[in-house]
Amino acid sequence: MRVKGGVNSKKKKIKYLKAARGYRGALSRRYRLAKQYYIRSGVYAYAGRKIKKRDFRKLWITRINAGARMAGTKYNDLIHGLKIAGVNINRKMLADLAVNDFDTFKDYCELAKSTLAGK
Repeated sequence: MRVKGGVNSKKKKIKYLKAARGYRGALSRRYRLAKQYYIRSGVYAYAGRKIKKRDFRKLWITRINAGARMAGTKYNDLIHGLKIAGVNINRKMLADLAVNDFDTFKDYCELAKSTLAGK
């Protein structure tokens, strides 16, 4: 006796159509298109997670540079001076200090300046 696949194929179609809810037009109603765009959306989501990291790093560097210039130094000199001084602080924290606690950020800038001058 053969096994009929109607139940499983229906289940598979429903899975993709449920996932494609909210897509425009036929993309949310037609199985073939829904499946194609579901897969494509996964590709976009994967790439987007990588791009988000790049964008945040750019934002942090921009904020650090703006704060460093207000403190009388450059981004490059600040990062280089901190590395030579052995200060292990990441760009996310530096950017947060530049925005929310400028006095502490200024202390880091002075440390970097004095380290570069002593070198």
